[in-house]
Amino acid sequence: MLIGEVARRSGVSARMLRHYESLGLVRPSGRTGSGYREYSAQDIRRIFHIESLRALGLSLREVGRALDDPGFTPSALVGDLIGRTRERIAAETELLTRLSRIHAADPADWEDALHVVTLLHALGSPSADARQRAALSSADDPPLPVEALVEAVLGETDPHVAGALRWALARSGDGGLALLAQGIGSPVAAVRERAVRSLTEMPGDEATGHLRDALAHPDPVVGGYAALELGARGDADAVPTLIDMIAEGRNDTEAADALSVLASDTAAADRIAARLVDRLAHDTTGAPARGRLTQALAGVPGTTASRALVELSHDAERAVALTATYLLQLRAGR
Repeated sequence: MLIGEVARRSGVSARMLRHYESLGLVRPSGRTGSGYREYSAQDIRRIFHIESLRALGLSLREVGRALDDPGFTPSALVGDLIGRTRERIAAETELLTRLSRIHAADPADWEDALHVVTLLHALGSPSADARQRAALSSADDPPLPVEALVEAVLGETDPHVAGALRWALARSGDGGLALLAQGIGSPVAAVRERAVRSLTEMPGDEATGHLRDALAHPDPVVGGYAALELGARGDADAVPTLIDMIAEGRNDTEAADALSVLASDTAAADRIAARLVDRLAHDTTGAPARGRLTQALAGVPGTTASRALVELSHDAERAVALTATYLLQLRAGR
């Protein structure tokens, strides 16, 4: 079969067939009387083998080794191809993400596009100062895409940079709320903490709703941050978690302060005091926990809290009784 016919049947151009021949990959079995290359069925099978190996990503040099080296082991080369393919996919994915973020910023011209590129590059800088400057500049026009800010804040370890990123996110609107809520579901504890801390600085009802959901998270750090912020926002859903925090000694001072904020009227104060009294009656963790719960009554106004302190002033645990007595004296002096 002559080279033109081989090219038509194989889909490999005559020029490429000649290139294969120059590299020694294919050697036509014969020549016609006029000197034209003549390919046998075995030659054509080899051409198809070459194309199949090239389709896997092998270089022509690797193709030659695969076909001619008796000691060639395909498993090692295939493993190497898998690694190179993964690296290429990762690089292409990173490029796609970067391009998508530039597109999301909707730059008006090339100057704006380059501004976004510069900020995105700075967010990935090893320099904390550069990352912080990028975060503080992210509100410029055009602003950084919220997806980039969320990714940066969830991965940031420097507290100053993280604070700047949370500030930038709070100014970016509601677009990052769902992404931060997803971050709370991360298997990595540090990522969950960064996500919920970012949510606490996001205003609005939607952020509050995500914080309510976070109260039930099995990670007590997540629930604690959510409860403290909800308490500051006047959301009574935080009360049970705040009382748990006081009993367990987790940010108990801040939790007691949050309860004081929530005890803003007589009805709310009496409900909170009743919950504290109930926890005191059933808490079995020992004197330190009961002492913290008693101390929390100090910030709760109203008769329910006062009656509870009177009873606790006669408690069998001396530390609890002394604390309650002291708090009663403070109330009497107001």
